[in-house]
Amino acid sequence: MKKDEIIDKKSQLIEYFRNKETPKKDWMIGTEHEKFIFNLKSYDPVSYHGESGIEKLLLILKENSGWKPIYEKSNIIGLIADDKSSISLEPGGQFELSGAALKNLHMTCQETGIHLKELRNALSKLNLGMAGFGFHPLSSRNDFKFMPKGRYEIMKRWMPKVGSMGLDMMLRTCTIQVNLDYSSELDMVRKFKTAITLQPVVTALFANSPFYEGKPSNFLSFRTEVWRHTDKARCGIPSCVFEDNFGYEQWVDYLLDVPMYFIYRNERYYDVAGSSFNDFMNGKLKNVEGFRPTIKDWEDHMSVAFTDVRLKGYLEMRGADGGPWDRICALPAIWAGLLYDETALKASEEIANKINYEEVIESTYLAAKVGMQAKIGKFKINELASEILHISKSGLHNRNELNSSDENETGYLSPLFSMVEEKRTLADEMLESFHSSWNKRVELAFKNQMIN
Repeated sequence: MKKDEIIDKKSQLIEYFRNKETPKKDWMIGTEHEKFIFNLKSYDPVSYHGESGIEKLLLILKENSGWKPIYEKSNIIGLIADDKSSISLEPGGQFELSGAALKNLHMTCQETGIHLKELRNALSKLNLGMAGFGFHPLSSRNDFKFMPKGRYEIMKRWMPKVGSMGLDMMLRTCTIQVNLDYSSELDMVRKFKTAITLQPVVTALFANSPFYEGKPSNFLSFRTEVWRHTDKARCGIPSCVFEDNFGYEQWVDYLLDVPMYFIYRNERYYDVAGSSFNDFMNGKLKNVEGFRPTIKDWEDHMSVAFTDVRLKGYLEMRGADGGPWDRICALPAIWAGLLYDETALKASEEIANKINYEEVIESTYLAAKVGMQAKIGKFKINELASEILHISKSGLHNRNELNSSDENETGYLSPLFSMVEEKRTLADEMLESFHSSWNKRVELAFKNQMIN
């Protein structure tokens, strides 16, 4: 489907997802991860302009990496490589790598290592550092400056109207996520429902945001709690996924009702916040006249539905906190192991089918609050995490994707197995240090989790 194809009926949107079906032999793995950039002396976040600003950082990367710049008006706002991987800016200057679609986790981890090395070298020239947390442990909302992107101006105006923490989500959170393919509508449904049901377990495993402005937040994943107070119309766990007839059409119906933020025409973002895509298709879009929806508009709109698992022509698992290098490799590993091997998928489905929608909602909150001490339905998350990791490991073993040393992909799960055995998340470890060796100085969290 061409980007400029006019949309005048729902069947085109259903067909969009059908056209994205991919044979199993061609399934790929795409990994995205965000990092906080900070001043090494003050630990303050970094603004866009200035001698040690985000703009300067992007320009140094452009000069040294060979990536092509992405501009909005006169501002460099990202970089793109020949393999379609890209670097983009989150609203508060968080640096995101949207990795290329790669065949295996060895390639994913290699890509991550190269990116972090390039970024580290550039940061060293500006006396800046980077760290992965789910929520910034120290700075207040007012300490952050928005990046110069038109869509963020629209979101910034809309967020306070629909939730108390939308601006915090934009400015003070980081995540790791993985994008995976599906081969048919049934395959999509199986993976979507399994992933969104088991997401609280992964949220607990990756809990890495226990602080709020220098003090314990009373949550192990405060990032997850922030999302609960962002915008209920576009975030969280959509109930349609748990309905017996769920498929492409039901997901399209959900997205059609999700409020829009903008449309992009003539190098300009038009504010249509609050209108639905249904309104757009029916010629009832607020504030603008004469524009008809295209496939590109649909793709832009899908990107602002912030559910914990999202379908955009591939499935995105979005419920993990940001973290250090080994967690960046572990997140795609657990999901690829669970969803890309048929035996592992069946075993995961059997577990997911014993958990209902209301239990997923409740456990998402509990996983954010107490991590692996939480429950999901009748299961203890710590025990279920162990079971899921073993299923994932078997799935990765069955994939038998080997590196140059004839090692398969199972090793990327090692930090998660260690954590389950010790029953302690990264957040638990930081809180323990905060109350002991750190002498309640949250600044030391940056040194503890600085990505080197």
